Amino acid sequence: MSTADQSSPDAPLDAALRQEITAAVQHAEYKRAASTDALKLVQKRFGYISDKHLAEVAAILGMTPAELDAVATFYNLIFRRPVGRHVILLCDSVACWVMGEAAARAQLRERLGIKPGETTADGRFTLLPIVCLGHCDHAPAMMVDEDQYGDLNAARLDAILDGYK
Repeated sequence: MSTADQSSPDAPLDAALRQEITAAVQHAEYKRAASTDALKLVQKRFGYISDKHLAEVAAILGMTPAELDAVATFYNLIFRRPVGRHVILLCDSVACWVMGEAAARAQLRERLGIKPGETTADGRFTLLPIVCLGHCDHAPAMMVDEDQYGDLNAARLDAILDGYK
């Protein structure tokens, strides 16, 4: 997520990225089985999967764009529209909800000026709910990019966000 270089979503896939996708395909029994790996490679480069890139990857995998879009939209960590440089995944499972997820969400909403599903005006953060992060023993929990945080409270949330400036 934060590793994306935010290259233009209108630019075609370059030769190096096509080669990475082809390498992923070679490790799969069927081309289609590499679809999530291929999508993750494109997302790592561009931050999300544009319609143009979806069509290019589908052609490499021998799939229709609709078939690949069905895969992309099934997984909640494959983004089909632009997201911020840092994606905050706030767990809204029962355990996190009981332990204060609503307060954490309210603080994030106030501090960032966005609701879940939105991106800050400066493009720095996108706030998304997620069903479970598997960090129930430290609820409420969230992830920012690849970093997981638990035992969230007001001071901890402020410190975490300050680390992503």
